[in-house]
Amino acid sequence: MSQSLTGSRYDLHVTRQGAVESKKAQDYYAIHPGDIEEIKEEDDVTGYVHSWEVGSTVDGPGIRFVAFLTGCPLRCQYCHNPDTWHKYNGRPVTVSRAIQVIGRYAKVLNISKGGITLSGGEPQMQRKFVTRVFRLCKQLGLHTCLDTSGRLGAQFTDEELMDIDLHLLDIKSGDPAIFEQVARQPLQPTLDFARRLSALGRPMWIRYVLVAGLTDGSDNVERVADLCAGLESVQRVEILRFHQMGRDKWHKLGLEYLLDNVEPPGAELTERVRGQFRSRGLAVY
Repeated sequence: MSQSLTGSRYDLHVTRQGAVESKKAQDYYAIHPGDIEEIKEEDDVTGYVHSWEVGSTVDGPGIRFVAFLTGCPLRCQYCHNPDTWHKYNGRPVTVSRAIQVIGRYAKVLNISKGGITLSGGEPQMQRKFVTRVFRLCKQLGLHTCLDTSGRLGAQFTDEELMDIDLHLLDIKSGDPAIFEQVARQPLQPTLDFARRLSALGRPMWIRYVLVAGLTDGSDNVERVADLCAGLESVQRVEILRFHQMGRDKWHKLGLEYLLDNVEPPGAELTERVRGQFRSRGLAVY
């Protein structure tokens, strides 16, 4: 593929094929048939990528090469990339092409104690692409990281999880009702995946998006903090303050944005939530 994918996660990308799929489905919120289409067995799997960034310092340790894959089963109210919900809004990239590009940066990524992060969307939607990229990255000596909600974690084998050095696991709520309100999906698969990673001893950084009036309830936070405290392989918890950097995408896609007038959480609220996690002896950022 000759088209450059270097860009920003905040750029809006809707491909011609993606627009056709959305028109046929007549519901942008629905999971389109192409989103869950199983890739046939082949030597060089093709994945679908929104963009990639080189030099990130917020998507895992060190300096990271981050690829944002398309396709996601969740419909989070605060999603800043709704254009990544559908797989065909990404551009096709073969595993060999991805490794060719990643390989250019392997030396500096290793020197910086960084590596490769696959994000989304929900990268677990493209399991074959993800697992093959990570296997080859391990051969390059690179640290591997998956930024995920864990919704489809049951599809990954234990062997495949061993090629993932770190999971950035996004737990959106500890209350099942609030989780469904936020994401339109059930909480239980995320809990099951978190506990499985813990049992396997696979390192996790837990991410919690703090939205005033939505995920900030004290009891809700307590549930997430209790869960994290019970996971033996959690290395840190990151409190991500809600922002409005994705609002324009919702408007351009013609989607109702329920958080249009919500402000980022203030310092007092943010510190209260961090304190709830710290009280369990967790490292909080």
